[in-house]
Amino acid sequence: MIPAQFDYVRPDDVAEAVRVLADCEEPKVMAGGQSLTPLLRFRLAYPDVVVDLSGLAELRGVTDDGEWLRVGAMTTHDEVMRDPMVAQHCDLLAQATRTVADPAVRHRGTLGGSLAHADPAGDLPAVAAALDAEFMISGEDGERTVPASEFFQDYLTTVLDVGDVLTAVRFPKMGAWSCHYEKFSQAAQAWAIVGVAAAVRLDGGTVAEARVGLTNMGSTPVRAREVEEACRGVPARTDALREAAQSADAGTDPPNDLSARADYRRHLARVLTGRALARAAGV
Repeated sequence: MIPAQFDYVRPDDVAEAVRVLADCEEPKVMAGGQSLTPLLRFRLAYPDVVVDLSGLAELRGVTDDGEWLRVGAMTTHDEVMRDPMVAQHCDLLAQATRTVADPAVRHRGTLGGSLAHADPAGDLPAVAAALDAEFMISGEDGERTVPASEFFQDYLTTVLDVGDVLTAVRFPKMGAWSCHYEKFSQAAQAWAIVGVAAAVRLDGGTVAEARVGLTNMGSTPVRAREVEEACRGVPARTDALREAAQSADAGTDPPNDLSARADYRRHLARVLTGRALARAAGV
């Protein structure tokens, strides 16, 4: 299908992108285009202007930001998963990124585009939620930083407003934490029916802290805080971690669709969370 007519702008810098977006009624930002292009082709989106950020080199790359890694919003999935600093300091992000679609999409799709699209079945929003990532946004009123807990608001909806550009996402350096991303899908390179982003910090043979984010268990990524609390102080054993994971679906509202029933997703959340925690803990 042919998209509806729209104007196209390729700004030279972020400031110009913000100005163009603010002057439009129904603009759309294009990053890698892997989410937006299908929406345009099927006429599920009718922008009057598409603002293409692909020429903004300032929005690409991974940099050391003290206790954080700053990942530019236009950094491709392939660049993220191959970056040595991501592998060293935030391997959970690298693991989840390797499960995104196929190599062709990973070479074009971007970290910022995926997170701004905010599909709860996407793999990266759950990682951002689990790690308390911070979103750096430029808009008409200047720059601001929004935590992951506030960034995702509803299905395909974020705090980003017309005139806003997501410029980077900051992830904490995990240090002594160990991580694992567990994903269940109907086929390789498909959307997750359920996914689990897990990180644990051990103190000897005991779990000192845990962080768990769930994919496709609600209209936004879900932070499994009851599991995190249940893990605190338990032995780093498979049986103990599986027991702690039994509350993984607490407070969730998983979809009931053609891919899976809601009750099956709840079952998967408990099983996959136990598995992810065990693998993160190395047991």
